[in-house]
Amino acid sequence: MTVSLPLVVILGLIAWGAVRFLGVRPWLVVVIALFGFYLADTVAAPVIDSGTRSGVEIINDQHD
Repeated sequence: MTVSLPLVVILGLIAWGAVRFLGVRPWLVVVIALFGFYLADTVAAPVIDSGTRSGVEIINDQHD
C-alpha cells in the first residue's frame, strides 16, 4: 500500500508535535521555517536537494 502525503503536511505534524509534547516554543518553529526559505535561495539548495533525494532513494530501496 502506498500513501502519498505532501511534505508540508508531514513537517507540519512534526512541528505541532514538537510544540505540543516537547515544549518547543512556537516562535522557534517560525524561525526555523523562515531559515529554510532563506536557505532555499542560496547556493546550498541544490546540494541539499540532491542529498535529500539520494537519502529518500536509499530508504526506499531497502527491502526486508
